[in-house]
Amino acid sequence: MVRETKFYDLLEVPPNASESELKKAYRKKALRLHPDKGGDPELFKEVTHAYEVLSDPDKRSVYDARGEAGLSEQGGMGGMDPQDLFSQLFGGGGGGFFGGGGGGRSQGPRKTKDLVHRVHVTLEDLYKGKTTKLALTRNVICTKCKGKGGKDGAVRTCNTCSGRGIKVTLRQMGPMIQQIQSPCDECSGTGEIINMKDRCTGCKGKKVLPEKKFLEVHIDKGMKGGQTIQFRGESDQSPTADPGDVVIVIEEKAHERFRRQENDLIIEVEVDLLTALAGGQIAIKHLDDRALIVKIEPGEAKHGELKVIHGQGMPSQRHHEPGDLYVKVGVKFPDTIDAAAIPLLERALPPRPPLEKFDKNVILEEVSLDETDTRQRGGMHDDPMDEDQEEPRVQCANQ
Repeated sequence: MVRETKFYDLLEVPPNASESELKKAYRKKALRLHPDKGGDPELFKEVTHAYEVLSDPDKRSVYDARGEAGLSEQGGMGGMDPQDLFSQLFGGGGGGFFGGGGGGRSQGPRKTKDLVHRVHVTLEDLYKGKTTKLALTRNVICTKCKGKGGKDGAVRTCNTCSGRGIKVTLRQMGPMIQQIQSPCDECSGTGEIINMKDRCTGCKGKKVLPEKKFLEVHIDKGMKGGQTIQFRGESDQSPTADPGDVVIVIEEKAHERFRRQENDLIIEVEVDLLTALAGGQIAIKHLDDRALIVKIEPGEAKHGELKVIHGQGMPSQRHHEPGDLYVKVGVKFPDTIDAAAIPLLERALPPRPPLEKFDKNVILEEVSLDETDTRQRGGMHDDPMDEDQEEPRVQCANQ
């Protein structure tokens, strides 16, 4: 089973789709959604990213097991330009593909790569919402040369690559000829050459300069780890491309008391024996500036039971409707009991169950319980069977 199906849903394929089925589905949707065909650019970008992940066996296995959050943890949120992937599959894009011209990329505006930043937030932040500032460094167009890199007329097209910035090498493999592209050595992949003496003194011919910028990141109530916040057009600037986006990935920190399951919270509380038997109250400090005073009826709190407090879970992101708070009860027994109180306990508690009776041929022998001594037990803790035993996981369903 897969944890999320969003990428499969975008391609309209089942989670067990083969590589050929994924490729066929992407071709069909990409042709319909391509901006040059009047499609939705954002949906085209999402569909292409979905195919890029699912067509890579390593990324697909991470996505199936852990969803988009798993991809973000392993740095899989970036990826290639959607137009580049489209061109690889169709042998060229843009005007050449739809308009009858030569090959090459789409005539739509090219964008610089997105900048991905991860913001680690506490469960309290996700419960109450938070606004934080993020400092980042990006490239901006040099104002001195206005992105030209040098004096007027100083920039000339690289003759080696004809301004494409790449060199193409053909290699024959049996009956097939493979086309290999690599950056041009002469111009370092820029497609242009500027004489050293004519370069801009501000950017040294690079056309862009680093700039530090602060972004105000609004973390909404109920957001989850793995979700993203986009700042459109805030990525690197370039004279030949539109700026990409800054993508903020939310990383949820583990909490010392609460565990989260979607919009529900789970907490383990310890109740003393008197409160468990005779009733009383316990306090649970919540994720905001409140403490919940929980009334316990006599005999209501049993060791290991799971109780629920409705409406005290995490807020939903869209309407801020709260989930539930699940409370796993643990009853703490006193270390010692005064001998004088034992008759009172015998009067208050149900009588002891009668001792089991055995056949006459069974010899009865009285023994006592002693404290364990790990030194006498030797290597009992080294038994691998002990290591494999884990406390059962609490599973809850929304009420």
